[in-house]
Amino acid sequence: MYYVVMPKRDIRDNLATEQYLMNQKSFDEPLLLFYIEKPCIIVGRNQNTFEEINQDYVEQHGITVTRRLSGGGAVYQDLGNLCFSFVVDAKDQAFGDFKSFVQPIVTALQKMGASSVEVSGRNDILVDGKKFSGNAMYTRNGKTFSHGTLSFDVDLDVLTKALNVPADKIASKGIKSIRSRVTNIKPYLRPEFQDLTTEQFRDRLIKEIFGVQDLAEVADKEYQITAEDQAAIDLIAQETYRNWNWVYGKNPQFSIQKRKHFDYGTVDARMLVENGRIKAITFFGDFFGPKDVHELADNLTGIIYDRGHLTTALAKLDVNQYFTGISQEQLIDLLAQ
Repeated sequence: MYYVVMPKRDIRDNLATEQYLMNQKSFDEPLLLFYIEKPCIIVGRNQNTFEEINQDYVEQHGITVTRRLSGGGAVYQDLGNLCFSFVVDAKDQAFGDFKSFVQPIVTALQKMGASSVEVSGRNDILVDGKKFSGNAMYTRNGKTFSHGTLSFDVDLDVLTKALNVPADKIASKGIKSIRSRVTNIKPYLRPEFQDLTTEQFRDRLIKEIFGVQDLAEVADKEYQITAEDQAAIDLIAQETYRNWNWVYGKNPQFSIQKRKHFDYGTVDARMLVENGRIKAITFFGDFFGPKDVHELADNLTGIIYDRGHLTTALAKLDVNQYFTGISQEQLIDLLAQ
């Protein structure tokens, strides 16, 4: 396995780096990336940005907002958070199998003293029943990346103010507030690791994962971003992650909203129905799926809006390719209810 330590502290640059390394570079072993950001919110590929964030608070506090390629829900990060990403050949890893992807991180944290760390639900890592890591996945052109957060020393009060967490999602967890569900991993580590900076925490994780005492022992496994790489990365960041249309422009208003939280994620469908037909439909939510949900929307646009025609249209498609863990019947029930 190779690894990359990203020096920049802007989420847009780091997501662009991740995308570039996945799509433009080839490695003969899996790749592990680590990056740290200034305060930011990253919404999932299929989410409505305006609904996921507290816009006034975000603007007042200078919090960067962008959208990622992968599905899943919105996350808040600051300099107390460490992000990691595994890039592998898609044939070597089942899409949606977060547990296998994050196992090296889980094992390393357990070695550092957090013995109760476990993967829970579809994409969370918990310690003593509280979430400190959320993960998302994306596949394209034979490659898959699974990236996640590690709340080491995040300002959790800012997190709860910056994000708008839907009431139905909180209710599905059986809790009264998002603040009572999240935590930092720092207090659960052994005392010698509780005074580390986020950068030192990152380096210790790398040592645990590679089983070495000094990073010099795995210097041949570290990939350094070249000037040529950086030029291509800067272009991706500008065209995508700093692009208003990518971050906010995917949020048109629709006259009908159908929303439900399933075990494998929330699906929020917005439809404009005109003359009895679906004129436009967009899917938002923190669901996952290897295929782009816009392809599904294209197949539903123009059909008569009733259960029979929805059933006929969806019978030609594998719904699970767009919404992992959600059946065709469940989607029909949501749209036609």
